[in-house]
Amino acid sequence: QVQLVESGGGLVQAGGSLRLSCAASGRIFRSYRMGWFRQGSGKEREFVASIAWSGAVTYYADSVKGRFTISRDNAKNTVYLQMNSLKPEDTAVYYCAADSQNDGTMTPDYWGQGTQVTVSS
Repeated sequence: QVQLVESGGGLVQAGGSLRLSCAASGRIFRSYRMGWFRQGSGKEREFVASIAWSGAVTYYADSVKGRFTISRDNAKNTVYLQMNSLKPEDTAVYYCAADSQNDGTMTPDYWGQGTQVTVSS
């Protein structure tokens, strides 16, 4: 069982930065692919970024490439999402996710409760 708790969301002006953190319980964290998804108001949940268990492979949605960076610290059981040059369209609830499969389309086994990110124009 893996439990995920996000933090770091908030209100920021366009062009600003935020760093989201996701703390995971469970000693199997380091074998899981981790990712971030988001869901804007009235929209479907969408993939944002993922990172393999080793940290060596990362993927990003086209909409965030060059602005967001995903990283992980397996010693701390934590995954991060550094978000720079934020835009109003980045406004959403951001969810941390864990997937036991380290390749293919990410299909999470576990989800966090979500953290709100609001970008004002």
